[in-house]
Amino acid sequence: MKKTLITILSLMTMAACNQSNPFFAEWDTPFGIPPFDQIKESHYLPAAKEGIKQHEAEIQAIIDNPEAPDFENTIAALDRSGALLGKVSGVLFNVSESDATPTINKIVEKAMPMISDHSSSINMNKALYERVKAVYDADQSALTTEQKMLLKDCYEGFEKNGIGLDEASQKRLREINSELSSLSLTFGNNLLAESNAYKAEIGSSVSNYYDEMATVADRDLREKMFRLYSNRANNGNENDNKAVLLRTMELRIEKAKILGYETPAAQILSDKMAGNAETVDAFLSNIMEAAMARAKEEVADMQKVMDEDIAAGVLPEGTTIQPWDYMYYAERVRRARYALDESEVMKYFKMENVRAGIFGNATRLYGLQFEKIEDIALFNPVAEAFKVSDADGSLIGVIITDYFSRETKRAGAWMNNISEQYVSVDGVNVRPVIVNICNFNAPTADKPSLLTIDQVETAFHEFGHALHGLLSQCCYKGTSGTNVKRDFVELPSQINENWAFEKDVLSTYAFHYETGEVIPDELVAKVQAASNFNQGFTTGELCAASILDMKWHELSSVEGVEVEAFEQKCCEEMGLIGEIIPRYRSTYFNHIFGGSGYSAGYYSYLWAEVLDKDAFELFKQKGIFDSETAMSFRRNVLEKGGSDEPMTLYRNFRGADPDASALLRARGLK
Repeated sequence: MKKTLITILSLMTMAACNQSNPFFAEWDTPFGIPPFDQIKESHYLPAAKEGIKQHEAEIQAIIDNPEAPDFENTIAALDRSGALLGKVSGVLFNVSESDATPTINKIVEKAMPMISDHSSSINMNKALYERVKAVYDADQSALTTEQKMLLKDCYEGFEKNGIGLDEASQKRLREINSELSSLSLTFGNNLLAESNAYKAEIGSSVSNYYDEMATVADRDLREKMFRLYSNRANNGNENDNKAVLLRTMELRIEKAKILGYETPAAQILSDKMAGNAETVDAFLSNIMEAAMARAKEEVADMQKVMDEDIAAGVLPEGTTIQPWDYMYYAERVRRARYALDESEVMKYFKMENVRAGIFGNATRLYGLQFEKIEDIALFNPVAEAFKVSDADGSLIGVIITDYFSRETKRAGAWMNNISEQYVSVDGVNVRPVIVNICNFNAPTADKPSLLTIDQVETAFHEFGHALHGLLSQCCYKGTSGTNVKRDFVELPSQINENWAFEKDVLSTYAFHYETGEVIPDELVAKVQAASNFNQGFTTGELCAASILDMKWHELSSVEGVEVEAFEQKCCEEMGLIGEIIPRYRSTYFNHIFGGSGYSAGYYSYLWAEVLDKDAFELFKQKGIFDSETAMSFRRNVLEKGGSDEPMTLYRNFRGADPDASALLRARGLK
């Protein structure tokens, strides 16, 4: 009787906890936005644990289904499973990246290994795999293209994650995955601490580094800024990432070999558009050669300006351009050549106006309508939510913008899904909640947030990702939105940049923040004329980071590898001139070591740029707001997610394969 009473009390306590935890209830909020004002830090771990428990039960139900395996009872059921875990993960990992507290960081440290181990358990569940394989081996003629893609990805996912391995190898793979998830978190936390240390020393965010290096006249201060920035997490202190990234590579190499590949690059690229490391290396080598030829010309032009400073007694004899001089003297050359003063241009780029211009551009292209959602609590007070509707008034989804930097937000800019688009089992088209994160300067008491040219481009870029998530019209979570091959995912984001500085678009958002005057034609002409300026540097540092990423992941061992020496050797071999460093040095290359999303995949920005520049050439031929071309891009690319092969989607829009020279033409390198 006593035991029964204890059990009843335990169940009552559990029920009470469940009732008070918002993750265990349907959200009575506008458009499925999480009730951030109700979610407490104490809710995350219990919800994650329960989510894992429920997901395990759902997986077991699929396995135990007495009916013969088919697409609906196995593949579709698997795609629908894990709803609670996805619900809590969508909120937790967005908050941890954009507004992390010490407590949130500790929660993620506990949650990541649990979720990683759970994922490994699914990937190595042979009973589940046998059902998936039965569907894969059966006649697929009655399946839609999207269903075939989901089935293929599901089946190959098991194969690539070690389903065929023996028990000991599977056990080791699970251990590797768990440790890798923890290492990525450590890498990111170390980098955030180092970026905050930079701000404490310099008095400005790392997000402003490029803009400030172009304007700071004090050469000693520029060198100090450069060394602090370029040596982040490489100082031998408690935030040093060298040991973290070497251990990461050691584990990735071991994982690749367990799975039957010689290197991580070979493993990762086996299912990407590029296919193999040799294709990527050749692609990048061609771009680097063109970029460095231009960069040498840029250095020569800058040295002439520096020589004028030497002649004027500002600098000592024999001074030459160094990495901390590049952006400053490039800006001097640009001002002289194009009479373009970015501090004047910024006055026309008030954040709110830029965002309105981005939304308006989507209205002209795709018929979308935007309405601010008032009186709703979000994860941070500066974040804002907007309802997105189609031309006919139907709901497209929600976008949340969070544009200002803070110490709790990691550096950079990105798009995330809080929830994804899919069609539910009862036929409801569930619309997504998307987040755009940036790190712009916040407004002050006497001045609004004013963006640089690069920051305007960044805002357009991230909204391109948002469009990919928002406009998705897929049936399954596994194929919707940005769930595409990594070297295709940047196409929607990068093509959206092309409209940013078109005269017809600027006239809709570029208003002087004090006078309200629209940006003058002569200033537009200067911005456009200077658009391909300094492309040796811009392209070179991006390509250098892409090559550095590949070289790390083409290693078959890290025995004897020393991070700085390895990086220096890579830069010499790729032909990177001494005045330029990779956009991301190894110890702060968060794209590849703060997670695995862009590992052996950073090249995808340049790879997708071939597609985006080739695609935009069609827009220019037809008219940049040609409705037929815009709707073709929407229907064939933005709505399709990963429901078909990327090149098939691209050809359906373009009517031909992409022209590989489009990137070099657009950057003025050919």
